[in-house]
Formats: sequence, structure tokens, C-alpha cells
Amino acid sequence: MTLAELLPSVGACGEPPLEKELWPRSTQLIPGGDLAVGRVSLTELAARFGTPCQLLDEAEVRARARAFRAALPEAEVAFAGKSLPCRTVFRWLADEGLSLDVCSAGELAAARTAGFPAERILLHGNVKTAEDLKAALAYRVSRVVLDSFDEISQLGALATAQPVLVRVTPGVDAHTHPAITTGVEGQKFGFPLDAVPEAVRRVEAEPGLRFAGLHCHLGSQITHVSVYEEALRRLLDLGVPIAQLDLGGGFAAPYCPGEQRFDLTGYAHRVRATLHYECERRRIPLPHLVIEPGRSIVANAGVTLYRVITVKPGFVAVDGGMSDNPRPALYGARYTARLVGRHTRAPRREVTVVGRHCEAGDVLARDVPLPDDVHAGDLLAVPVTGAYHLALASNYNLVGRPPLIGVRDGRASVLVRRETEEDLLRRDLMPA
Repeated sequence: MTLAELLPSVGACGEPPLEKELWPRSTQLIPGGDLAVGRVSLTELAARFGTPCQLLDEAEVRARARAFRAALPEAEVAFAGKSLPCRTVFRWLADEGLSLDVCSAGELAAARTAGFPAERILLHGNVKTAEDLKAALAYRVSRVVLDSFDEISQLGALATAQPVLVRVTPGVDAHTHPAITTGVEGQKFGFPLDAVPEAVRRVEAEPGLRFAGLHCHLGSQITHVSVYEEALRRLLDLGVPIAQLDLGGGFAAPYCPGEQRFDLTGYAHRVRATLHYECERRRIPLPHLVIEPGRSIVANAGVTLYRVITVKPGFVAVDGGMSDNPRPALYGARYTARLVGRHTRAPRREVTVVGRHCEAGDVLARDVPLPDDVHAGDLLAVPVTGAYHLALASNYNLVGRPPLIGVRDGRASVLVRRETEEDLLRRDLMPA
């Protein structure tokens, strides 16, 4: 029986239900305990490409990009490239009409070689090197987001008629983890409110720069729409003429069962209404609105496959870990996992899924309900791994980074190949 014949019959196989809010919408149960994403079997993917293996559902990425454009058709939607810096993904999102923000010459090189239009690229970052600025000017990106007085003079010395945005730290607490909160005072990002008028004055004094508007970013995993409304008001209260207003991103994605998904429809309605009201009250023209979703487009489109290597009381150890997902170690990010590839009626118990690295903090997921008979050789699938996994991966313990596999309509293709030992040793020159 083919996979296509199996999928419609799902429902009577006795497998635990999927947490639909976490997995790509194409995910389906297959009798016998397997899963399919994009009509591709996960056990077949693991057999073909090995583990660890990250997969990405192309249709899910495109659908989420379209949802943002449909919710705010009057706004510019710029994908936060740092969340998944992959040339094929950049190309998908260019096709969907999105803009792109990048944070380095390297991310810009990926965008450039993918053919992403320069007129839809913004350069971000709280520390832009001379190489970053020169690369942006050479490619003629549409805007550079300025983060400090030094950057104003540094870019001004290089540029000719370069449009810029001034990044503001609006003093708005997004109520997220401190490591991913960027809109409050005392952060390294942007200009405090009282410094913005001087920053704008200095931009306007630079012959090579053109002031285009203001930018802010409040953090990540934000669930409260009200914080965006408050940031909008504070930026407009500055009284600076704004042609463009960039409210950043940070829209939450659910990682574990029961977590809240960001209300995109509510966000679009409330931000649009607030912007119109506040501009009318101040008798100023509506600025061009820019938003920057990243995680909320790609996170739930991703799944990572791991092979169980050892089992100890309370622990299930796999062949990946903090080198392919450092987020739990960095700021306590939580994940869940699911056994795939075989059916079992064994009772479930909560375990901690850990990685292969020589660190006590190498934990991938805590309190995961896995079957009591989980054993070496089993395959685990971890959902919500599309954002910041490829970007943050490392070679700790000289472990090669896993591949990224795109899936759609029964096809699988390598977007980023697995890193080999030869790759790892190529930079280690060992001079005589």
C-alpha cells in the first residue's frame, strides 16, 4: 500500500492524537505509528537522510507568509531573516511578495545570491561592521536601521542618499523572557526615547543619509497585542515626521501543548485602528507601516528527527542536542517530542530528552510523555523547530550540523546539506 493510500485511512490506528497547533498543517498519522509531513513519511526521511535531520514544510511557510499579507494588505511584511537564514526559504518568501530584514553581510550575501530584490531588503543589527555597511550600500538595500550615534556618522561617511530608519527603545515591556526582551530601557538596542530627536537631527545633517522613519522591536514570543499599541503611541508622541513606521516582530509561536498562538487577526485590527486614530488625533498623515515576522512564519513549519541512543531512568538520550538546538540552554525554551515509526500500547511516563554533548545543560525537552518501552534505535520527532535552529547551530564537540530538508507534495529535497567531518577540519590548518 502506498503512502497516499494510507493517509486517508488514519483514525483507527490507536495512536495518541497530534497537538495540531504545534505541527505543520500537512502532518498526518499513518497506521503503525509513523507520521507524514508534506505527504512524506518521517521514517523514510530518517532512513534516507540520517539523523539528526531538520525538515521544513514549504507549503506551511508559504501559507503563513500569505496570512500576514492578507491580514495587513496595506503594510509591508518583512521576514526576519535571522530566524531561518536559508537561500531557498528567502526565495520562497520573495515569491510571496515579502520583504526581508538581514543583520549582517553574511545574511545579505545569502539574500543576494538567492536573487532577493534589493529594494525589499532592510539591514538591521545593533552593531554593524564596516563590512556590513559596505555590503548593504553595494547591493543598494532599501533601508538601513540605525542603532547608535556612531552608526549615523559611520554610514554617513560611506553613503549617498541612503534611506534610513532610527531604531527606538520605547520602554515597553513585552512580558517575555529577559533574554528575548528588547524594548525596555537598559537594553543594548536602539535609542532611548529622549535621544531620538537628536538622532534624527544628526541623520538629517548627514548629506549621504535620508531620514525615512522610526523602527522598534519589543522582543520575541509576544502574546499581548496591547504592547504594540503602546509602542506605536510612544513613537508617534515623539513628534518626529514619520514617512515609515516599523513596529518590528516578535509574534509568539506555540512550542508545547496548550500554549497560546498569536492572534494575528486581532493584532491587525487593533494596530490598524490605533494607528488611524492616533494619526487623526495628531492631524498627521498615516505612515507606511512595516512589520517583521520571523518565528511566526517558520517555527511551526519545522520538525527535527532524532535517533534514541541510550535510555536511563528518567532520561532518553538522542544523537543531537545543544549543537543543533541551543535554545533550551540559552533561555529555557520548552519543547515536546513524539515517538514515530512504531505502534505501542505501553503506558507513558514523563522523561527528559537530553543530547549527546558534555554539558549538564544539554537538555532538549523536559517532562515529555513517552512510552515506557522507548529504547535505543527508536525515532523521535520534535515539532516547532523551524526558527533559530539552523541559525544558532554550532559545532560543539566537533559535531557536524544536521541537514535541512524541504518537503512538499510527497517530495523531499536538501535545502542545506549535512556537515561532514571534512567540513569541520577544513578550517583547521595545522601549520607546521
